[in-house]
Amino acid sequence: MAKSKAFRLPLLAILLALIAGVVGYYFYRNIFGPAVESWKEGRPFYVRTGWNTEEVVLALEKKKFIHDTKTLRWLMEQKNYKDGMVVPGKYILEDKMSLNELVNHLRAGYGEESVKLIFNNVRTLGELAGRVSASIEADSISIIQRLKAPDFPAKYGFNQQTIIGMFLPDTYLVEWDTDADEFIDRMASEYKKFWTSDRQNRASALGLTQSEVTTLASIVQAEQQFYVSERPTIARLYLNRLKKGMRLQSDPTVIYAVGDFQINRVLTKHLSFVNPYNTYIYAGLPPGPINLPQKTSIDAVLNPDDNNYIYMCAKADFSGYHAFAKSLDEHNRNAYAFRKALNDRKIFQ
Repeated sequence: MAKSKAFRLPLLAILLALIAGVVGYYFYRNIFGPAVESWKEGRPFYVRTGWNTEEVVLALEKKKFIHDTKTLRWLMEQKNYKDGMVVPGKYILEDKMSLNELVNHLRAGYGEESVKLIFNNVRTLGELAGRVSASIEADSISIIQRLKAPDFPAKYGFNQQTIIGMFLPDTYLVEWDTDADEFIDRMASEYKKFWTSDRQNRASALGLTQSEVTTLASIVQAEQQFYVSERPTIARLYLNRLKKGMRLQSDPTVIYAVGDFQINRVLTKHLSFVNPYNTYIYAGLPPGPINLPQKTSIDAVLNPDDNNYIYMCAKADFSGYHAFAKSLDEHNRNAYAFRKALNDRKIFQ
C-alpha cells in the first residue's frame, strides 16, 4: 500500500507540471505571441484626448485590432498602464504585434506620429473647418467656434471678413492630437513666417495692406485656377483698374456674393445682386478674400506683369486662358466670341 502511494506522487507532480506548462504556454502565447490584427502595414490607431485605459481597450476591440481584451486588461494592470498615463495621439500598430509590444507602445506614448495637414480649394471658414478636422483631433465645431468668436480675429490683426486670409494653403506636418487653438496658433505662425520683410515692402509699394493683397490674390486665383503663369498678368490688370478707380467687375466675386458655386455662366440677374462682395456694384476690393489663395497667387499680386490691360475675357476656345484687352472695343469683340461659344455649347446658366 505504501508503495502504491509512493508511486502516485511522481505522477501527480508530473500532472501538475504539465498543467503549469500548459497554462504557462497559454499566457506566454497570449502575451508574447502575435495578437494585433492590423490587416495592412502600419494601420493607425487614434487615442483621443481624455481617454482612460478602458476606452483604449474598447476602441482597440471596436476597430478589430485585438480580440483578447481580458488578457490585455490584465497585462495593462501588471505593467502599471493605468488612467492618467494614457497619451493621446496617432499610434502606428504593426500587424502581428504582441499584446506585450502593444502595451509597451501605448505606455511609452509613441502616439506623437505626425500627420499631413492639407487644405486647398477652400472658400469659406466652414469649408476650412471641415477640411482640417478630417486630419486632426479637433472637430469642425470647435474650430468654427474659435474662428467665429467675436474677439478672435483682432487677436491676430484681422477682422471677421479678412481672418480667413491668415490660413495659407500648403502641406503641414502636425501632431494628430492638435486642438483648435493649437491649429490656429500654428497657422498664425506660418502666416507671419510667409510675410517676409521683402513681401511686406512689395505690398507697401503697391499701396496695399497684407490683407488687401490676399483678397486680390483670391480673385486672381478664382479667375485663373489652372495656369499659374497667367496670374501675374491678371494681377496687373486688376491693379490697373484699381489705380484708375474702375470697378473690378470680377465674375468670381459675383458668384461668391450670390453664394451659388454651381453657376457656370454669370447672367445679368447675378450682376445686380446687392452684396458687398459684388464688384460689379461696389468699387474697390471686396471686404475679404473669396477663397484661400495659394502662395503663388499672393506672389503673383506682389510681382505682377508690366502691362496696360484693363479688360479680360475667357478665350472662346475654352483652353482655360484669357483674351486680354486695353480698349473696350477690343474687349467687346472678345466677349462676343466667348458668349457665342457658350451658346453653341448650350451653356446658358
